[in-house]
Amino acid sequence: MTNKINIAVIGVGRWGVHLLRNFLAHPQVNVVAVVDPHPERLAAVKQQFNLDENVLLTTQWQDLKILPELTGVAIATPATTHYALIKDALQQGYHVLAEKPLTLDPAECRELCHLAEQHHLILTVDHTYLFHPAVEQGKTVVQAGKLGDLRYGYATRTHLGPVRQDVDALWDLAIHDIAIFNAWLGQIPIKVQATGTVWLQRAGGQGGRGAGGQGSRGAEVSIYTDSSLPQGLADLVWLTLTYPDGFQAYIHLCWLNPDKQRRLGIVGSLGSLIFDEMSISSPLTLLHGEFEQQGNQFIPVNQRQIVLELEPGEPLGRVCSSFVASILNNTPSEISSGWVGTELVEILAALTLSLSQGGKPVFLSDRIVKHQK
Repeated sequence: MTNKINIAVIGVGRWGVHLLRNFLAHPQVNVVAVVDPHPERLAAVKQQFNLDENVLLTTQWQDLKILPELTGVAIATPATTHYALIKDALQQGYHVLAEKPLTLDPAECRELCHLAEQHHLILTVDHTYLFHPAVEQGKTVVQAGKLGDLRYGYATRTHLGPVRQDVDALWDLAIHDIAIFNAWLGQIPIKVQATGTVWLQRAGGQGGRGAGGQGSRGAEVSIYTDSSLPQGLADLVWLTLTYPDGFQAYIHLCWLNPDKQRRLGIVGSLGSLIFDEMSISSPLTLLHGEFEQQGNQFIPVNQRQIVLELEPGEPLGRVCSSFVASILNNTPSEISSGWVGTELVEILAALTLSLSQGGKPVFLSDRIVKHQK
């Protein structure tokens, strides 16, 4: 197909600049505008990418409305701004690619999904890990039964900063691993638990919202926007996700640990599958191994390691290509639609509630809205 679509990129900070780079390189896209409240950023990307003089550079989102042929927008702004920007974009008739999370309020997420459907527009969330070749290959391995009976999962996501002042470590880090577990298992949790510890930002100075922003949905939203921990923003969080078949995943999150890890695994009766993002040479490894019972002893057998080959490709580039294909084919993303993004925000909101209640289990069966395929 030779048709080109006109895209505007809103926000060219640390992540938005990579969206801009990918859309500029896409053969079916014309980047017609870049919006950012900081003029110095606009000047920098103009020079970095040698942007054509016809590309509108503006600090005002409303200036896009003078572009009659605008097809879609990519939004890479702070999460607290997402709801208003996405809603306005959809009402203007633009397809939307939004940086994760979709919003910080499940009710707002659902509203935006329904609005996109009503206007027959594409709403995609940039859950980049879902487009990672290792995650795609891992899903194939798990769902093909190569691990045998699934027993449990675990993930660790730690680093030394950056320390956020608007959300806690739960909202900053957890969404990636939850998205991967959901994709690999083909399920969403029915029960979640979270506990946390605060060291750096205690209540009274910086505040301590787990979900950020001010709610506008009455009682339902108040449980999501209250402080995740009474003492402030959690630096360390431990999560437990329980899935419909009884499978449990345990996630460790911390932004003040110099031991940088991005590691996720699923253990089955026949072996384990490990996604280690920090391993450049072998990010996805299948570890075979099981027990053979001999009398009252359990002897490890069939042990071997297979480094799985992955297709080349930048995950963010795949996100952008998927968004373009969805627009051209008028088909919502099966991987990361607005409804998938809504599920993840629902889960984070439930975890926030558990965190605020000292790890009390929160059940999602009556709360979560299944996304539409």
